[in-house]
Amino acid sequence: MTTFGVVMALVGVGGIVSVKYFLGQLTSNIQTTSSVLNASGGLGNSTTKAGELPKGAMNMLLLGLDTRTGWGEGESRSDTIMILHITASHDKAYMISIPRDTVAKIPADEEMGVREQTTKINAAYLFGSQNGRGWQGGAKLATKAIHELTGIEFDGVVVIDFNGFKGILEAMGGVRLCVDKEMWSSHYLVKNGKIEYAHGADPKSKPRDALVFKKGCREMQPWEALEFSRLRHSTNGDYDRQRHQQQLLRAMAKKASSAGIMGNPSKVAKILAAAGKSLKMDTNNVPVDNFIFGLKGLAAGDLIPIKTNGGTFSPGDGGEAINDDTRALFEATSADKLPEFLLRHPENVITDGAAAS
Repeated sequence: MTTFGVVMALVGVGGIVSVKYFLGQLTSNIQTTSSVLNASGGLGNSTTKAGELPKGAMNMLLLGLDTRTGWGEGESRSDTIMILHITASHDKAYMISIPRDTVAKIPADEEMGVREQTTKINAAYLFGSQNGRGWQGGAKLATKAIHELTGIEFDGVVVIDFNGFKGILEAMGGVRLCVDKEMWSSHYLVKNGKIEYAHGADPKSKPRDALVFKKGCREMQPWEALEFSRLRHSTNGDYDRQRHQQQLLRAMAKKASSAGIMGNPSKVAKILAAAGKSLKMDTNNVPVDNFIFGLKGLAAGDLIPIKTNGGTFSPGDGGEAINDDTRALFEATSADKLPEFLLRHPENVITDGAAAS
């Protein structure tokens, strides 16, 4: 989504020649597939012809992978699952995060030899990507499971891993973020005044030398911003983590379309090249450049964060569940009535200072 904010303002850098050059920096590196939304049974938007960008509202599925050093294909889960509902004017988007620990049905897929089972929703990508099926299989099964859970049809699917975000943030030079409550990191320690990566076990309680993120707004280095988006040791756990991820996306889009970036063609090229290397997409057979340029109206201020489950853990049978209010939210999104639903339920919109930053 960072790239959409950049492309939006490219005309100001030097006209249509610059647009084509910079768009080429992005699209030449993106890995694409048509095997997710055009799979047997149909996972794409049934009201739109494949190969055409919808003229009305759109729903995109964003899958962020938990990747670790030494991991290969078939070892990652989609720990970030976000639905981006884009209005019919294609200039405003609502970000809806699905809790990664939601217990849901992972549907069977005969083509991939995957049996139906009930487990955490983030495992769908893992199961689909195993046995050499790669990211295409992972995205396909994850999309099937999320459609089963929400009833939403998708116009695009985007996959990006942790290292992908790192590359984009490094090209940007970091972003400004606001910490609304003090939280500690399970991945970094402070030893003799120096910050070190904490190798080994993931602690559940705060170590004496844990890195602490203090309240307040500041410019964060790329690694700090990424770590902030992973913080989850708090009373709201993964829901704070979801909010931080939404906050990071807003901050990245804002930075990407800022004068400091847009006035520096070299930096724009680096950001788009990093984004292209990081993204994997199914655009429902719409050419990637048409797909991205068709969403050029999206800007940082138009990415609106939405709560699920009231922003706190929702207990269910065997783990976390989706509550009735969130089911109604999904139904409104599927029916393209999300803005009207939110007018009746404004409590679902995240309006705290951290999200608004």
